Amino acid sequence: MVGNGVPDAPTPPPASGLRRARWALALVFLIHGSVTGNFATRVPWIQDHTALTPGQLGLALAFPTIGASLAMPLAGRISHRLGARTALRVLLALWTLALALPALSPGLYVLCPALLVYGATSGMADVAMNALGVETEDRLGRPIMSGLHGMWSAGALLGSAAGTVAAHAGTDARLHLGGAALLLTLLGAAACQGVPDLRSAPEEHPPPRFALPPKSALIIGAIGFCAVFAEGASLDWSAVYLRDRLGTDAGLAAASTTAFACTMAVARLAGDKVVARYGAVRTVRVGGVLATAGGLLIVAARHPAPAMAGFALMGLGIAVVVPLAFAAAARSGPAPSQAIAGVATITYTSGLIAPSAIGTIAQASSLTISFALVTTLAAGLVAGARVLRVPGRAAHKTVAAAATDLERS
Repeated sequence: MVGNGVPDAPTPPPASGLRRARWALALVFLIHGSVTGNFATRVPWIQDHTALTPGQLGLALAFPTIGASLAMPLAGRISHRLGARTALRVLLALWTLALALPALSPGLYVLCPALLVYGATSGMADVAMNALGVETEDRLGRPIMSGLHGMWSAGALLGSAAGTVAAHAGTDARLHLGGAALLLTLLGAAACQGVPDLRSAPEEHPPPRFALPPKSALIIGAIGFCAVFAEGASLDWSAVYLRDRLGTDAGLAAASTTAFACTMAVARLAGDKVVARYGAVRTVRVGGVLATAGGLLIVAARHPAPAMAGFALMGLGIAVVVPLAFAAAARSGPAPSQAIAGVATITYTSGLIAPSAIGTIAQASSLTISFALVTTLAAGLVAGARVLRVPGRAAHKTVAAAATDLERS
């Protein structure tokens, strides 16, 4: 207790507790990704059900990112007020329940606000869980962010696999997404019990209600912008691309999303070891080459197999960029949560631009031209990778934290 009777901030948990917290966070990332994977594979059903043109679909798919971009700067304030664990529990439950909303929408004017809510809850939960991930990584003294994002991609893979089965079976998306929302909400509540219950010190001032991105986040966010544009375009439009551009059935079209999510998951799960060996800059540069090659395959494809291989390469190439951007942002200045929210806002803004840009360009020309733009931005990863170089002081901090853990063990 301090002199005024207010309890001291809790002491950091021991290493064994941090390891358990890591696995609890991994499950949270898995659940968050599962929501996205389930939704992405049912976009063609939602388009048919609401009778949307490609341009209207692109407009509607912009609303999740509008909601996320507006809401993410509020996440730090919510976490400060409620505590990290309670805030994540509430925000994750709202996000999983929002999965049911798009399929219940009868038309464009209901679908857009439904997707706005869907995106707002997604973005705030995203910031909360990434801030906890970076804090846990720093306390463990070894990289875990790529692995956590790998669990997100694994969740997207599982969700897209479930969506593929449902689409192939002709299951009504209202039944599929409603059942998935209920199941994931229950799993999320259980997973949040194990995450660290971090609270701000009593004397710490609350963050501003709406924090603008710091300058460091603007620079780091630029590289994330390119990666998330490619990711959002591939997740939301890969199934539509195969169905409309190459004439595949609904089941095979949905499988293209699964191929993309699969390579994202594998690359992120292996990403911590790869980055530790080769460094962030070299890893992202090689990834940019792979993503560009994948984009060229997609654009040139005349049959489903090359296009699916292209989406797989795209996923492999961009996989580790976002977790590295979050980690770099958290170590770039004195306010990690604000920097993470800033980078997240920029990357989600890319997601805002991607679906609408793909739809608008497709309406004016073709989906092939749309993915030529995706390929160009993927090539930008090669040139921009240097902004993710870890500062020397951050590297020393990680080594020092690792040494402390070894002394405790």
